Amino acid sequence: MTGPYGVGIGWRPEIAGFVADLPRLRFVEVVAETVAPAGPLPAGLAELRGRGITVVPHGVKLSLGGAEPVDPARLAHLAGVAARVDAPLVSEHIAFVRAGGLEAGHLLPLPRSREAVAAVVANVRRAQAELPVPIALEPIAALFDWPDDELDEAAFLTEILDATGALLLLDVANVHANARNRGADPLALLDRLPLDRVAYVHVAGGADQGGFYHDTHTDPVPAEVLDLVGELCARHRPPALLLERDGHYPPAAELRGELDALAAAAGYPVVT
Repeated sequence: MTGPYGVGIGWRPEIAGFVADLPRLRFVEVVAETVAPAGPLPAGLAELRGRGITVVPHGVKLSLGGAEPVDPARLAHLAGVAARVDAPLVSEHIAFVRAGGLEAGHLLPLPRSREAVAAVVANVRRAQAELPVPIALEPIAALFDWPDDELDEAAFLTEILDATGALLLLDVANVHANARNRGADPLALLDRLPLDRVAYVHVAGGADQGGFYHDTHTDPVPAEVLDLVGELCARHRPPALLLERDGHYPPAAELRGELDALAAAAGYPVVT
């Protein structure tokens, strides 16, 4: 994405009316697997495109971190959706969701090993060869580290980005969750990431449960995550930040308040 887009929101059918009423909105993200690559777009999404609002497809099932080559059909679907909405880029996760023909139904973390770097790089390159636009890679929140890690998170991500030339989708909520659950300093990670490669940023809510912080996408964004947004923007302000909400939608006034708080933390104009 080129130029500042400011604050956006994840488009979901359940809040399509709310999103449509945001007067200064410039971009949204949609889960790629929920959109057909041909035929009519969902009505609310088509209306946004008609207003010139940028739509970014966000994949969740490519399994870029899997040992097996990325599924050509899933890749073709993502490429088709990108072309269908005239997207400037697409995004996917540094994770795996299937192995040995079994679907996990969740984004699973990779061991931060040289072998895993090679697997991700190979699949990202396969994707880049088929996609009509650049791809941004998102590190996920994880409740555990594999015992055979060879690299820390910053080195692992940087090696993948350098080898592929891909962009970074930085999820600040994931940075907060991983730091909380590992007893690490989130600012130390920000200071070692190539922030000039950030295409856009995810921000979401979470909750403490069972001694861990869970990145739920169904709770309000905590103050600590907004503080981390401010720290990020003080170092290198990304062109766009996106509020993710995937359920337990609050009243419209509360959701507008979350968007306004995100805009204030990032120093971007409000979209409400």
